Amino acid sequence: MSGWMDAATAVFTAVLGALGLSAAPAPPVVQGYVEGEYLRIAAPVAGTLADLPVVRGQTVAAGTPLFALDLTAARAERDRLAAALAQAEAQAADLTKGKRAEDMAVIAAQKRQAEAALRYSETDLARRKALAERRVGALEEQQSAQAAYDRDRARLAEMAAQEAVAALGARPDQIAAAEQAVSMARAALAQQDRRLAEMTPAAPAAARVEDTLYNVGEWVPAGSPVVSLLPPERVKLVLFVSEPLVSRVTPGARVDVRCDGCPVGLTARIRFVASQAEYTPPVIYSLTTRAKLVFRVEAVPDTPTALAPGLPVDVRLGDGP
Repeated sequence: MSGWMDAATAVFTAVLGALGLSAAPAPPVVQGYVEGEYLRIAAPVAGTLADLPVVRGQTVAAGTPLFALDLTAARAERDRLAAALAQAEAQAADLTKGKRAEDMAVIAAQKRQAEAALRYSETDLARRKALAERRVGALEEQQSAQAAYDRDRARLAEMAAQEAVAALGARPDQIAAAEQAVSMARAALAQQDRRLAEMTPAAPAAARVEDTLYNVGEWVPAGSPVVSLLPPERVKLVLFVSEPLVSRVTPGARVDVRCDGCPVGLTARIRFVASQAEYTPPVIYSLTTRAKLVFRVEAVPDTPTALAPGLPVDVRLGDGP
């Protein structure tokens, strides 16, 4: 492409010279190509491809479902983790409560029995002491009554303590352990929800479906891309500018773009200029740049949908500083 442009420029300059006219030098033209920064969408786990609702060449909006792996096992695991979370929450809540009303009624009845037994042993002890003072009863009988009284009093104290403990919840360390178990179960469930979402990804931005790499029913390895997307904002021009012309290229500058079959008036904005030179790339678009050191320059087209990746372009630079 640049060959006929250079020849036409030379002919035009010669004609102007023959007529005695002078013309301003035409702005330099550099070669390059259109490149796409593709989004290759994959799932982090392996599975059978169950659904592929998009096709090559389709334009999708942000949030459009792209594909889905078989979710049978993942959903079953999610249900199991949800049940485990409910169990952990129930156990933690149970530890903060006292015993049931029925259990408290049993303890209260046992306490009343202990009170009755204490009253009897207290009365019997008083009677045995009175007999011993009148030297009627034996000392052994008084000692036996004293032991029964002490036993019943201890039994009543035990039942009172059990009644107080029954109204309390579990120990603080047990409650803390149960709360940690709830946190672990909740985190595991959130992780599984995230995995389900990753197995059914959606388009992160509006884009064109450049390729689909698997068919429904095929096994997809973990991390293997299934759909390749190209958002319009990820289309760029890669140019190769020789050292004498690199001073004309500054980030933010606008340049004119031409290519075969492209609309007239395309422009782009320089985004990146390499700080180090490199050899001319293997794909050479102009014989004049062969075997020369050039600087890689990237530009963002103002109309990215008009340019297809791989298309060679000629870019006319400005007049320089």
